[in-house]
Amino acid sequence: MTTLTRAPFWFLRHGETDWNAQGLSQGRTDIPLNKVGLMQAERAALTLRASRIATIVASPLIRARRTAEIVAEPLGLPVALDPDLAEVNFGDQEGQPMGDWYDDWIAGTFTPANGETFQDLLERTVRAVNRALERPAPVLVVAHGALFRALRLALGHEANVRTPNALPLHITPPPEAGSDVWGIAPAVLAEG
Repeated sequence: MTTLTRAPFWFLRHGETDWNAQGLSQGRTDIPLNKVGLMQAERAALTLRASRIATIVASPLIRARRTAEIVAEPLGLPVALDPDLAEVNFGDQEGQPMGDWYDDWIAGTFTPANGETFQDLLERTVRAVNRALERPAPVLVVAHGALFRALRLALGHEANVRTPNALPLHITPPPEAGSDVWGIAPAVLAEG
């Protein structure tokens, strides 16, 4: 199933890690936030304070979980974890420099050895977001970059677009019944 529940929600990619800064493929390798990533998560928390978020669901990987915890603290909210929000398993590609194989992976013509197909990622991403949307709204989903590429496809957008670290995105259903293109609007980041 690749059909999303038609409800608005927030999406937040985790803050920066050392591997992000070095251009290395992370996948399921559980890399923590670096100092920049912690500051990015704090800024996202300031930005999301006025959003009235009622539910936060995150990937269990430390970089996403810690980002979610930082955002949750001033809101007084718990963080629910969903293993289906974990980053894609890039298999033997993890820890290697990012390459130009992403287009082929998204097209389904290449999967890293011992890795997960883009189609499998797409299906579990939609399942996880739909589960999150069963919770009290507004919902914030905190996850990963490759996972958001799959989500972008489900939202009717080009998949292979990089999502900045810790930039809150407000996702809104298509405005018209016949449209399949969702809105993706970045929040204006808080200063300080």
